[in-house]
Amino acid sequence: MSRPLKLRHVTHTPGAWYFKPRGIPVSFLEEVVLTIDECEALRLADLENFCQEEAAAKMKISRATFGRVIEKARRTIVDAIVNGKAILIEGGNIQIGNTLTFECRNCNRRWRFPCAKDGNKNCPHCKHKGWSQ
Repeated sequence: MSRPLKLRHVTHTPGAWYFKPRGIPVSFLEEVVLTIDECEALRLADLENFCQEEAAAKMKISRATFGRVIEKARRTIVDAIVNGKAILIEGGNIQIGNTLTFECRNCNRRWRFPCAKDGNKNCPHCKHKGWSQ
């Protein structure tokens, strides 16, 4: 039995979720998927210039795992560029920002709330004050 995957912490989501070569209709293109955590790894390593240890710490994963994630991300991007494929950014085993999940004891709805943000944690749907984490 394999170990369960750890959530990879992501602080920035992409500005666009789909990229394609110019002048080729989408219907004629093959598509590759770049996961959101792979996109975050590229951002940290190649845009922000963090070393792998620092980037791994920011994503709350091991350096070895970060190495595998960044290698797969780069291979996906190169495949799309060299072979003229579209890139869809989606999925991944991620947690965006530092959030907590709450559940209303009244209507059983769930919502996320940023850890750093103080304020009213009443249910956004029914405004009930009873919640559990």
